[in-house]
Amino acid sequence: MDHAIRFHAVEWPTLGLVVAVHVCWMLVTAGADSLGPWVTAPLLTIVLVLHSSVQHEVIHGHPFRNRALNEVLAIVPLGLFIPYNRFRDTHLAHHRSHTLTCPRRDPESAYVDPATWNALPGPVKMLLHANNTLAGRIVLGPLISQFLLVSGDLRRAWSGEAGLVRAWVLHAAGLVPVIWWLLEAGEVPGWMVLATAYAALSILKVRTYAEHRAHPDPHARSCVVENGGVLGLLFLNNHLHALHHAEPELAWYRLPARYRACRTAILRVNDGYRFASYAELFRRHFARPRDQVPHPLPGIFNPQR
Repeated sequence: MDHAIRFHAVEWPTLGLVVAVHVCWMLVTAGADSLGPWVTAPLLTIVLVLHSSVQHEVIHGHPFRNRALNEVLAIVPLGLFIPYNRFRDTHLAHHRSHTLTCPRRDPESAYVDPATWNALPGPVKMLLHANNTLAGRIVLGPLISQFLLVSGDLRRAWSGEAGLVRAWVLHAAGLVPVIWWLLEAGEVPGWMVLATAYAALSILKVRTYAEHRAHPDPHARSCVVENGGVLGLLFLNNHLHALHHAEPELAWYRLPARYRACRTAILRVNDGYRFASYAELFRRHFARPRDQVPHPLPGIFNPQR
């Protein structure tokens, strides 16, 4: 009986997807010469997007009940740039934040503290304004995010914050088998490895671009893109983001049915913050900012909130 309970506690769709992503990465990188660059590059980018989405599932406790087992599945950095431990810690802090979108407390906020904004030089403000359009977020977003992550971690590690050095050391250790495979068994040129890793982050920026907004009601800060299409599959249904924040433990393959059952209530709670599709998001905000860069709600910085 105990064995049966443990067996059925495993989320097999997620476990199967984890295995499939890693196998596909090995097959694509090993067969790049046969596939050619015009097939290899898009396939590898898709695999890396899915790998990040799988890491997100692992962060939320899937597919096993055991955290250590889960993290073994996701810690190898196929996407090269972001340490899994830093992704995990910042994302869980984002979910725990009682002041969602506040740049002082939400590590995933795209807003800037107004006091910081006022002190920024003009060229940096122009860069952040460009990054506030969807086009800018796709092109510039990964570079800006990586710079902020690395520079912030260096500053905080120098100040003695625990865990940061360990996270980057583990990341470096995880890169060893990735680089070994790419050099010994893979056939992907170095420029394509870096380009596809960056392209995957750019696609993921489409998902995160409109996930949250500044709003007086904390429950109305998370978005829904109702028809995720192909991107929704790559994001493992995280386009239903308001539902994910309401029930973060819900596995990716259960989100669509749950959303259909609760659609009216979710849209009422989030004050109708929705896009019909990613096509609508592109149409409305590809070249036009969705919001301002400095956080527009001064009250959110009140430490009592």
